[in-house]
Amino acid sequence: MNIRPLNPNDVDAASRLCMAAFMDSVASTLTGEGVATFRKLAAAEAFASRISEDNLMWLAEVSGQPAGLIELKQGRHIAMLFISPELQRRGIGRRLLAEAIKHARSDMLTVNASLPSVPAYLGYGFHCSGEVSESMGIIHQPMELWLDRVATGD
Repeated sequence: MNIRPLNPNDVDAASRLCMAAFMDSVASTLTGEGVATFRKLAAAEAFASRISEDNLMWLAEVSGQPAGLIELKQGRHIAMLFISPELQRRGIGRRLLAEAIKHARSDMLTVNASLPSVPAYLGYGFHCSGEVSESMGIIHQPMELWLDRVATGD
């Protein structure tokens, strides 16, 4: 597995990967509004825009093909973490999270986890930090990870 920064040539593949993972595990838990909101966030143009902002993104590749993506916003918030459906539960998410932690600019990372992803984030060491809420049709569980309590060995 190779993990590298996302570059502008990757945005179409990143969009397809995130949409496939979203449609596989999250879309059925949301209303049409939530799916439409996510489509906008995961569009190739949206990735291209965020690359030029204060967001860091890494792409995991397996056999030269996109396998996962993580986006770190402002050095402290996981904005996206998606793994190709057929490659989940193989340590790709953990490796991507370890890469993001190396670039954290805070003692704590936060995420607004989709409800189906809460067990994965609990497995990564995150804890629920508030009530389940909804924004623009997307239902999420606020979670946090204190970095002084994390062992990030490969």
